[in-house]
Amino acid sequence: MEEKLLLLGDEAVALGALHAGLTGVYAYPGTPSTEITEYIQASELAKQRGVHCRWCTNEKTAMEAALGVSYVGKRALVCMKHVGLNVAADAFVNSAMTGTNGGLVVLVADDPSMHSSQNEQDSRFYGKFAFVPIMEPSTQQEAYDMVVSAFNLSEQVGLPVLMRLTTRMAHSRAVVTPGPVREQNPMSFPTQPADWVLLPVNARRRYTTLLGQQEELEQLSETSPFNGFHEGPNKRRGVVACGIAYNYLMENYPEGCDFPVYKLSQYPLPKQSLCRMAAECEEILVLEDGQPFVEEQLRGVLPTPCRITGRLSGALPRTGELTPDNVKQALGVPNNKAMAASEHVVPRPPALCQGCGHRDMYDALNRVVREYDNYKVFGDIGCYTLGALPPFRAIHACVDMGASITMAKGAADAGLWPAVAVIGDSTFTHSGITGLLDAVNSNANITVVISDNLTTAMTGGQDSAGTGRLESICLGIGVDPAHVRVVVPLPAHMEEIMQTIREEIEYKGVSVIIPRRECIQTLKRHAKEARNKKSNEA
Repeated sequence: MEEKLLLLGDEAVALGALHAGLTGVYAYPGTPSTEITEYIQASELAKQRGVHCRWCTNEKTAMEAALGVSYVGKRALVCMKHVGLNVAADAFVNSAMTGTNGGLVVLVADDPSMHSSQNEQDSRFYGKFAFVPIMEPSTQQEAYDMVVSAFNLSEQVGLPVLMRLTTRMAHSRAVVTPGPVREQNPMSFPTQPADWVLLPVNARRRYTTLLGQQEELEQLSETSPFNGFHEGPNKRRGVVACGIAYNYLMENYPEGCDFPVYKLSQYPLPKQSLCRMAAECEEILVLEDGQPFVEEQLRGVLPTPCRITGRLSGALPRTGELTPDNVKQALGVPNNKAMAASEHVVPRPPALCQGCGHRDMYDALNRVVREYDNYKVFGDIGCYTLGALPPFRAIHACVDMGASITMAKGAADAGLWPAVAVIGDSTFTHSGITGLLDAVNSNANITVVISDNLTTAMTGGQDSAGTGRLESICLGIGVDPAHVRVVVPLPAHMEEIMQTIREEIEYKGVSVIIPRRECIQTLKRHAKEARNKKSNEA
């Protein structure tokens, strides 16, 4: 009997990568991609094979380490959320210039509707920008099969493959039937070592080669088992369904769609197939979860006067994630539901956990900074971003990972005082260290609060690269030892914390305050683990 597993899309990718002969997964936690690495960390097969699965400091270091694995001929998976690809972009784009040796798959989980993100960017644009193949699954089974195929494709064409999930695919479950388990690659080295040395003379040659591969990549899309044309009798409209959109389309047509449908899950765009479809149809409706990536390209590709509809035309909402309901509306299918489920749900705003150390930190900070006339507090990415909401309303900006320190520095450079930055321990090591170095180099008059809960809490309590080392890092960067202060954020210590904040605001230079108390969620988890261990020993 075939084995069947109920898996998240993330877990299907992880299992597929392991079965494809993975040597290492490299990632920084980021919703909705986190569960991929966590699944591999818990896998017995990964442990038996010694698969590398420790968290990286940020997405750029993850991408570079994975490129090193590829260099020696083995297979590596890089995982991140969409904004993480911005951090890894330098290495990612240049990995197309070096090419690959061992298979390299870059898994990016996009977040349409911004459930836990700052923007709705569509990572497919990055793949097109870098001239690499792109794949996006429509089901969890396809996610499993596709990552195996992506590793093979990477080695076939000598390029990294960008594999894209969206939130609903990453975090929904379906039955997956696993395939055979492949051995890891033996170690081998590039046959063209100069390709990996991107001096201008080599880079110019490689760029010409990369552009020359595009016709082959397009032909591979034309013949991909993940792409395909499904005939329909009603030629009034053709539908191009990308990735999970195909699943949503089929939900509305369980007995089969009347319109011709092109299922699109591998890029670059298979222009020949789409042109043939457009020649038969009066209109093409493009269903894609994210930005109008395909819709925009089709407008410049089709030689026929076929009308193109989708997000740009208003047939689908311009923002937010694709859903079966808005697909239904775009198709003109009658909606028989009396009321959407969401209409029964009363929204509840997110809030910091009761007992969280960030709460006491914000309480103390608010009491002190409000003693000043023109203070501003620059926030960062993490649980503590919720300090922008009631009851604290404590931060005035949140842009990207690490921006709190450099924005506070810039504001101080412009004459603002006091300028305060609030950043978490994991975010600080991810991308705050360089900002602090800038501040030290110019002796900026800022106060930096590194709120240390000893974990990467927002994504579930993964290891933090700076645990136990924050003071040493700050001192190594050059912060005056007298102005690196550690406090314990508890109500009983409120007066001490407030006095520390006052003193450091009044100091004319860079100061760092580290409120340190373990995340309440990981504390509970560790206490439960300790009780279970004690019970087992008894």
